[in-house]
Amino acid sequence: MCRLFGLHAGSQAVRATFWLLDAPDSLADQSRREPDGAGIGTFDGDGKAHVAKQPLAAWEDHAFAREARVLKSTTFLAHVRYASTGAHTMVNTHPFEQDGRLFAHNGAFGDLERLDQRLAEFGVEDLVKGQTDSERLFALVTAESRRADGDVGEGITQAISWIAKELPVFSLNLILTTASDVWAVRYPDTHELHILERLPVRSEEAAPLDARSSRIRAHSKDLARSGHVLIATEPMDDNPEWRALPGGALVHINPDLGVTISRPFPAAPTHPLTLADLSPSAAASQKP
Repeated sequence: MCRLFGLHAGSQAVRATFWLLDAPDSLADQSRREPDGAGIGTFDGDGKAHVAKQPLAAWEDHAFAREARVLKSTTFLAHVRYASTGAHTMVNTHPFEQDGRLFAHNGAFGDLERLDQRLAEFGVEDLVKGQTDSERLFALVTAESRRADGDVGEGITQAISWIAKELPVFSLNLILTTASDVWAVRYPDTHELHILERLPVRSEEAAPLDARSSRIRAHSKDLARSGHVLIATEPMDDNPEWRALPGGALVHINPDLGVTISRPFPAAPTHPLTLADLSPSAAASQKP
């Protein structure tokens, strides 16, 4: 099953090395179970998006480790891929960029021809460069956001609601980032998605960020004093403040790290899928 990671640190650019490489259940460690690609998306000081990705597992990708140690950004989006749709190529590797925003998806849904028709109706079929259902989902979010005068939350709501009504759905979990905001969706409740809110430390002598599990203990000074909010497929350490998002949740993290959770989508997809409905390769990619 693909893994999602999003981090918002407010207005201060930080490194996410701790969570990407060093935490007890870091994204690199998770990638040993997700062999088909890895990528990190960030924003520079001018708010321009940058993506570093390869169709390789993060744990064996030296570039992933290098970027995870040096990149600084106010928001991060990272993804490790277990492919269900599309070849193991750069163009199919997450995150994707459209309209200066970054996007990654964990899940599967069907009837991509119907979705392609919808994208053509909106005139955004050229946004899709690869073969994945994920990039098509992003294109629909982009189209709906444009129709909503740039309101990303509304764009996500309309896109997810249309797919939930019209297409067979297994899971539509996603994270979308700009330099100033992060949005995340858990829909329906097939796959888990978790959130952790860490308040800033006011002391000048802040202790290092200290994460423990039964297997490892790791420290970081980079994020010790900085407040930040994490979104992840699974808790990445033993911090008891991780909490699972409810099925149907739309999360918005604003520039001040304010978190809003709403549930604007249909209670359940009209045409729900189970693992038994998927092809063998797609089913393998979606197992927890």
